[in-house]
Amino acid sequence: MLTTILIGLSSLIIACDSPTPPTEFAPDGEIVEKAIVLQLTQNLQHLSNQLDMTLPQLKINQIQVKKLDSTLVAQLSTYHLQGTYNLKLMFPRQIKEQKENRFDIYLQRQIEGESWRLLRREYSLYYETPQWKSYLIR
Repeated sequence: MLTTILIGLSSLIIACDSPTPPTEFAPDGEIVEKAIVLQLTQNLQHLSNQLDMTLPQLKINQIQVKKLDSTLVAQLSTYHLQGTYNLKLMFPRQIKEQKENRFDIYLQRQIEGESWRLLRREYSLYYETPQWKSYLIR
């Protein structure tokens, strides 16, 4: 009997000390949508600056998460999501639609559990390993 209790308690301790966060706490659809828009906006901002044009308005829908993994980055719960979405780009004189665009994002729950950050890997000649850069999702 005592052996069974000790095995049960050790299993609980090991489960609580798991190196990966539970996927039940993964971000909801609204956070995923905001993260995709943030990433798209950052990419388009760079391009629009080079081309000297205004950013189009973005609308995304039909988000489908096809893969979800969890890990820890800087001791905080981080979720790697991959999937597809449909995009509508609204320029001043035309609208372009794209279907089944792929996304690959890392989302990190902040320590207070109320906000999320988009993580992006930054590669540099100064570091041997990629560094993470984070952006608050609003």
